[in-house]
Amino acid sequence: MPIPVQRTDPSPVPESARQHLVPMRDGVRLATDVYLPETAGAGRLPAALVRLPYGKNSRYVFMDRIAAYLTARGYAVVVQDVRGKFRSEGETMPFVHEPDDGYDTIDWIIRQDWSNGRVGMFGDSYYGTTQWAAASAGHPALRAIAPRVTGADGIRPEYWQRDGITQLFGVLYYAAYWTDNRVYDFEPDLTVRPLSDALDAITEGIGARPAMWDAYVPEVSAVEAYPHGHPFDGRPIPVLHQAGWFDNCLQPSINDWATLSADREWAPLQYLHVDSIDHEGYHLDDVPIAPEHDHATVDSAIDRLLPRHLDPVVAFFDVFVKGEADAESLPRVRWHLGHVGDRTAESWPPPGARTLLLHLGDGTLSPEAPTEPAAVNWVHDPADLVPTLLEDSFSAVHHYIDESPLHERPDVLTFSTEPFAEPLDLAGPVRATLTVGTDGPGAHVYLKLLDVFPDGSAHVLVRGQRQIPSGPGSSVAFDLTHAGYRVRPGHALRLHVASSDFPMYLPHPGTTENPWHAAAGKATIQTLTTGGARPSHLALTVLDAEAPE
Repeated sequence: MPIPVQRTDPSPVPESARQHLVPMRDGVRLATDVYLPETAGAGRLPAALVRLPYGKNSRYVFMDRIAAYLTARGYAVVVQDVRGKFRSEGETMPFVHEPDDGYDTIDWIIRQDWSNGRVGMFGDSYYGTTQWAAASAGHPALRAIAPRVTGADGIRPEYWQRDGITQLFGVLYYAAYWTDNRVYDFEPDLTVRPLSDALDAITEGIGARPAMWDAYVPEVSAVEAYPHGHPFDGRPIPVLHQAGWFDNCLQPSINDWATLSADREWAPLQYLHVDSIDHEGYHLDDVPIAPEHDHATVDSAIDRLLPRHLDPVVAFFDVFVKGEADAESLPRVRWHLGHVGDRTAESWPPPGARTLLLHLGDGTLSPEAPTEPAAVNWVHDPADLVPTLLEDSFSAVHHYIDESPLHERPDVLTFSTEPFAEPLDLAGPVRATLTVGTDGPGAHVYLKLLDVFPDGSAHVLVRGQRQIPSGPGSSVAFDLTHAGYRVRPGHALRLHVASSDFPMYLPHPGTTENPWHAAAGKATIQTLTTGGARPSHLALTVLDAEAPE
């Protein structure tokens, strides 16, 4: 049965912009807004280019306000609906056209009478991937990129399914944003089984099936995003990698930084900026988010957000696009230590960081390893899944969910430290090694590391998940991404272990069936071993609180 669907069409072009229909090499025209400084006789200008699928004139991306901020600083701003979205013509299909369309758009920019022939690109999420796509095409006028909360190899279907676990948001995202030129808002009924029926209801409600689902359901396949070669194999350009500690796309950003910083030719041009934000830009310092600080609904909150959002980009472009500032003025790494403030370093993790091992025991996390082996079991029941309390994984800071109610469930294991007497600064990767097995044909294991407040509430810092094979138990490594966060005195750390997190993730049916097609599942028993010769532990990267910045 179809579900109700709301449709969003293009918004009017702002008076401060002039829209052009820019032809691509195959004749398809892309709707492109140009914002120029109000100052008469500004001369030829460097351009800041954004290519995005979310409506270049929409309230969601507030490009008119961003453009005003950047034109006041001497940049022409060019904002384009990507192919097949909103006012642009062509096929609605993410990724595949972005390298050539990015190249052709840059080529159009440098032929305009207001252009000085130098272009930088910036923007978040999918409009970070369009930057990497343009970089892969190698236009010489592209002088720098500043991708934010994204990754060169993130966002695509392969990212939303990792280690054999599918994040359901990826499937819903392609329906909402990549069915045709509109955006669709809907509430799927994910209680139905098999879950493929929920997708059919979405298709019926919209009236069309997104082409990307053919690369996603029931099995994920790779999408060709770089026909000219991977951007890392091309001409090195300056990159400002921008990420958030609470962003669900943090790991791709960190991966890009680490890979290119290890490359002799790319390394001198790489910069990292990680803030205490989620994907939508909400900041830990503002928790709880007051209504007047919600930039999704309040215009004045946008003005408050813009300096933090854009000043690092402007400083970066002033060096590498304008050429008017010295690269020595840029910190190689700028990161926000949650609850403390901004820090700078020459590398990430910062110098002085060390590993702190915490061993899992009888409900405990301790530097001391248990000497005696022990095992603890929990049940995964597909008919009674551990619920996802955070409804929108892109707005973790905005919602700032207390996860402690989940820890009363018998199918969730928890291991906690004692409250800390002194501050503990997390500054780098968080990893876990668990000895874990299942009596089923396989299982999912979801880990969350949480800050436990003195009042008992618990808030997620980092998370990771893996699919484990059938068997009595083997050593499994988990990557829980990175953290930059101060655990304050009186607070504790807690590791959450479970085998479902629904509806954020597609649940394991407990059988060999494809999870999309499973009408019913089977309960399985998982076993975690601690102590003895098969210990389980958590590895934190920490920085001594008294260490210099």
